[in-house]
Parts: sequence; C-alpha cells; structure tokens
Amino acid sequence: MLKLWGRPTSGRTQKVLWTLAEIGLDFEFILASATMGPGGHVSKGNQPFGVVDTPEYRAKNPNGRVPTIDDDGFVLWESNSIVRYLAMQYAPELLYGNDVRIFASASRWLDWENNELLPPQHEMVMHLIRLPEEQRDPHELERARRDFLKRLEIVEDQLGRTRYICSERFTYGDIPLGIRVHRWHVLGLATVSFPNIDRWYAEIRTRPAFLVWTADPANHLEG
Repeated sequence: MLKLWGRPTSGRTQKVLWTLAEIGLDFEFILASATMGPGGHVSKGNQPFGVVDTPEYRAKNPNGRVPTIDDDGFVLWESNSIVRYLAMQYAPELLYGNDVRIFASASRWLDWENNELLPPQHEMVMHLIRLPEEQRDPHELERARRDFLKRLEIVEDQLGRTRYICSERFTYGDIPLGIRVHRWHVLGLATVSFPNIDRWYAEIRTRPAFLVWTADPANHLEG
C-alpha cells in the first residue's frame, strides 16, 4: 500500500490527498511536520508532529519536509512531482485525458501555483492565523492580498477561455488552484468577484474527491 507522509492542513499535502481521492487509491497516511502539530503552529509554542527530522525520514527526503510518498519502494518528494507521478501511473485518462499536451498544460499550472499563488497566500495565512497576534502586520496582510488578487486575474482570464484550467475537462491542473481558491474563500478574503473563477469554483466544489480532504474549513484555518 502506498504511504504518504504529510499533514492535512498543508496545501502541498492537500494536492496529493485530493489526487489520491480522485483516483480512489488506498494509502497509509502518516502525520509528519516540522511546523504544525495537534495543537497548531510551532510559532505559538505548540509541538510539531515531528518525524521529518528523524534519520529514517531524512533517508527518504533529505529536505525534511512534507509531503513524501513511498509507493512499493519508489520514494518521491516534492508535491508537484508526486501529483504528476500519480496521474501518470494510475489515472492518465482520468486526470489528463492521456494527452501529452494536456499533461504539459496541467503541469504548467502546478508550477505556476507553487511559484505565484502560494507565496502571497502563505503570507495571508501567517498574518491572519498562525503568527501570534503581536507579530501580525495588517500592512503585510494587505500587500499579500493585493498580490494574490493580481495573480487571480490570470486565472480569471484563462477560465474565460476554457471550462477548466487546461481544457473542457477536469485535470490534475485544477487541483492546486482549487485548493488556493478554496482557502481564499475560507479565510474570508474573497471579497472581489471573479465571474469565471466563481463559476469554476462552484463546479469543482461538487466533486466527491474535493469533499474528502479539501472542503473542511478546519484544514485551512488551523493556527
């Protein structure tokens, strides 16, 4: 059985969890983190889940981060690479129509989410939830919010051309963007209307796999 090390409140781990749910693949989930534990974020004095600093884990992932998978002895880290591997190995037709161009387009959006959407959203989460109140900066929060909105304009434009982010069908490229847009709503920051994103978001929220790990606000608001 495939093993996954991570935590459900990690956006990067959620990419893998949602992908596994789409495929319907059984797996063992091992809670692991250097920054989050049962009580919340380490910045507030909470103990992390740990595991990631052990020699055994570092032998799998020398970065000491999550997520990591072990699929029958094949070990892989980096969330985007894991999602691409799962799609290719277990669900090429389901997650990219077994089409190399759709695969490449979906892959592009995974990297774009990681490089463009994740950084400002991380800052929003830190200054809204995770940092102790005395360390939260409303100016930094506003700067991050504006940066996030600017990047969403690119998503809005694309979704004005296609039903989903890559084509007329759902692909693994919709997964990371779906997580970021959902978290934006859960944080109470979705005060600007993007008609195409709103239409797309309403549709992906009905997917059974979305409901398994991503929908629950607790997986986005843990501090």
